[in-house]
Amino acid sequence: MRLSNGYSKLLNLNEVNEIKKIDKSGMLSFCIEAPRHYEQAYRLSQKLEVVYPKPEAIIVTGMGGSAIGGEILKDWGWDTIEVPIDVCRGYSLPAYANNKTLVFAVSYSGETEETLSAFLNAVKKKCRVVCIGSGGTLISFAEKMGIPHIKIPSEIPPRAALPYLLTPMLTYVVKIGLASNIDLELNEAIEVMRKICEENMPEKPVEECFSKKLAVELYGKVPVFYGFGYYRSVAQRLKQQFNENSKVPSKWDVFPELDHNEVVGWEGMEFDRFSAVIIRDSEEPEEIRYRIEATKEIIADKLGGIHEIWSRGK
Repeated sequence: MRLSNGYSKLLNLNEVNEIKKIDKSGMLSFCIEAPRHYEQAYRLSQKLEVVYPKPEAIIVTGMGGSAIGGEILKDWGWDTIEVPIDVCRGYSLPAYANNKTLVFAVSYSGETEETLSAFLNAVKKKCRVVCIGSGGTLISFAEKMGIPHIKIPSEIPPRAALPYLLTPMLTYVVKIGLASNIDLELNEAIEVMRKICEENMPEKPVEECFSKKLAVELYGKVPVFYGFGYYRSVAQRLKQQFNENSKVPSKWDVFPELDHNEVVGWEGMEFDRFSAVIIRDSEEPEEIRYRIEATKEIIADKLGGIHEIWSRGK
């Protein structure tokens, strides 16, 4: 990746102390520790007791970082879990929710207004509810009402708590027989994360660090994340992380849908302040590969850059 002229205007990414000055919440440390957090979250998830039979549908209710785990669950289970999975970002559940619907009520703080309302709606509809949070009103309700729940660590910023918000749901759908054992899959993912963390440590010089080089290229730009299939939720997650951590506007979309509308919007004029970041996979379907390459040709002269993040692991 060639470094742009923006490098001269950026803080010195080769100096760890300079990075720490703007990383006031310590997000970099949480990212580096992500593999350990997933291991801890998996051990914690084993405490969840299965008291419900197989559901006919799954709904994850949550907001922001507490909802993205539901999006990942939905994509992960797209071709393996044989019941529909929806994510509810609002005050009430859809009309179809009933006593055969499994509802994950997820709120890191336990105080999210919309999630508490949807939780009470789920109870009223006699849904099979499981609560996930660090405490607050949600966990208090769960304890008083005898609803299955898991209390996760409270010392983590909500935007860094994905391991603890996602892993219990993955574990639970396995326990109720909707998915096969995830031990091997999760262990491999953790090892891949460890490798990526090692390759992108704060001490790494810019020229040898993919994440730092990408940071240089995106400096002063509005990042636009494009995913497909399993990576739909990854694009969404990246968009949200740039909003919350970098305090910049961002957007996301998904192939092949974006080729029917989004791409047309880039044709009207040049958008130098926007840079596309496309999530790729070495085993991506041929039809998706063709669309990505065709889209890159269309937008190459319109945007301020096109970058790719290639997935790792099986």
